[in-house]
Amino acid sequence: MLLAAARESRQADVMELANDARVAFVCAMPMELTPLVEKLSLTEMKVGDVTVHSGTLHGREVVAIVTGMGVDYASSGTAALLDAMPVDHVVVVGITGGMENETPIGTLILPELVVHSVTGAEYRPAPLGEGTPHGKMLTTVGLTTDDGAMAELRAQGVVSLDMETAAIAHLCDERGVPWSVFRVISDRPDSNITDELFQMSNLDGTPNQEAIDAYFAKHPDAMDGMAKLAEDATLAANLAADAAIRACSPSSP
Repeated sequence: MLLAAARESRQADVMELANDARVAFVCAMPMELTPLVEKLSLTEMKVGDVTVHSGTLHGREVVAIVTGMGVDYASSGTAALLDAMPVDHVVVVGITGGMENETPIGTLILPELVVHSVTGAEYRPAPLGEGTPHGKMLTTVGLTTDDGAMAELRAQGVVSLDMETAAIAHLCDERGVPWSVFRVISDRPDSNITDELFQMSNLDGTPNQEAIDAYFAKHPDAMDGMAKLAEDATLAANLAADAAIRACSPSSP
């Protein structure tokens, strides 16, 4: 009974976007932006010094940006957008890392709390659309792969890892802008992502060709594994875009 009541209470708190609300989709990497651009037919444009992709969703104005990877890029990129134009709701869209191997790739994560791994600060997203928020998303400043550390985080209720959301949340809370997060699991501990793999992307989200060449020179048989990681990431990015678009679409009468 108590659990059911809590779920009903959370559902009652779901935000309803105004018809004239401007929604900003914030992505860390170009591959997370791509499905939004394709699904919403967004057009690239400049607003001041900020590159945005602009369009509409059932008549509601939407923009989408890429900030780059990590808390510093996420904070500065989101700040630049909010300085450049008024935004009514920020929606963080993209991929996230799973905490264990049982949760399927492609699982949508709607966290109750987002936690900054360095400061310990906790941020609560505004529920938007369908789905019951669950667990904590931990924003880290680097890879977290140690088995002991992962087990401890799971015991604390952490269900996924990312590198940007807490920084965006902090900025939005400071400015009084509601925010939500739609991230989908693209990798798990058994994906075996290492620092070598991580360095194959620059922090702005573009490929690091030098690191890519060095990796395959050292691991010539890794092509199949890399293709699987890319396939999983593409699936997750598409599913995250779908979830965010659904949540920002007007409710059916």
